[in-house]
Amino acid sequence: MTESEYVLVTGGAGYIGSHTVVELVQAGRNVVVVDNLVNSSEEALNRIETITKVRVPFVKADLRDAAAMSKLFTDYKITSVLHFASLKAVGESTKIPLVYFDNNVTGTISLLNAMEAHGCHSIVFSSSATVYGDATRFENMIPIPENCPLGPTNAYGHTKSTIEEILRDYYAANEKTFRAAILRYFNPIGAHPSGLMGEDPLGVPNNLLPFLAQVATGRREKLQVFGNDYASRDGTPLRDYIHVVDLAKGHLAALAKIESVSEGICREWNLGSGHGTTVLEVIAKFSAAVGRDLPFEVVGRRAGDVLDLTAAPQRAADELHWKTQLSIDDACRDLWNWTTKYPYGYQKPE
Repeated sequence: MTESEYVLVTGGAGYIGSHTVVELVQAGRNVVVVDNLVNSSEEALNRIETITKVRVPFVKADLRDAAAMSKLFTDYKITSVLHFASLKAVGESTKIPLVYFDNNVTGTISLLNAMEAHGCHSIVFSSSATVYGDATRFENMIPIPENCPLGPTNAYGHTKSTIEEILRDYYAANEKTFRAAILRYFNPIGAHPSGLMGEDPLGVPNNLLPFLAQVATGRREKLQVFGNDYASRDGTPLRDYIHVVDLAKGHLAALAKIESVSEGICREWNLGSGHGTTVLEVIAKFSAAVGRDLPFEVVGRRAGDVLDLTAAPQRAADELHWKTQLSIDDACRDLWNWTTKYPYGYQKPE
């Protein structure tokens, strides 16, 4: 790579994007970040600089702003894109679906238009296991392989599957040149081991561990466990949890893959551990990291929840030479380290 070539990271101030920027910089890549800061904080970029000793250029812009995107691609020689920018709250997406489709899908189309206009042909897309929906509706699809039929059950999942279809259709029209890696990941958890970066809890967290972290700091009274009558080891649902640093490294592996091929490619890879952990097991592991039992109560099942969403990660192991290295215990330790240092994330205390 020459000094003038850049990897563009959209949503690079967000949780997964920021951790991936760190890995890219530490791998010697030049990075430019674009983010509209709707769901993120510019402070994340300061933390990236503290960790890597490199100031990553930042452009505050919305992907739907065609003029801003054109200027970005004109100012920087961008050879590949890691595309994280997205609204991502499942519950919220069911209430304001048009906002989600406009932001996620229209934003991606605008990005692809800018890439095409400036001769950039490589993209790693941050998709989600939500595109599978309830994989338990099929026989022999748990753990979930990439060839599991798609069937998202909410607007967020529909935006991700729609973008996947757009990428596949665009590839079909540009098979010689277009390179797309579609990464479907499961449950990202944890924080950077430095304790300087982690998930920024704006409002009420949507995910288990960020919520539990707020219980541990006293910001929330207790955790609600939605159902304990599932057919699992302890009656609570199984999920595949992956340390955010492992996930970030998976994006570098996917980028290396698509940059190494001589012609076009458009392929999906699951990023997960291949191991399911129950809700109660996660509570026990995080309680151990904190050093005390954290309060929770079991309530009724939540609509849309299913027994088991575990990845079959073999394709990524075989083709990307990537697999998870860090455990849930590592993630709980790193999350608690981040939470104790910055209980309000990048925000000032309320």
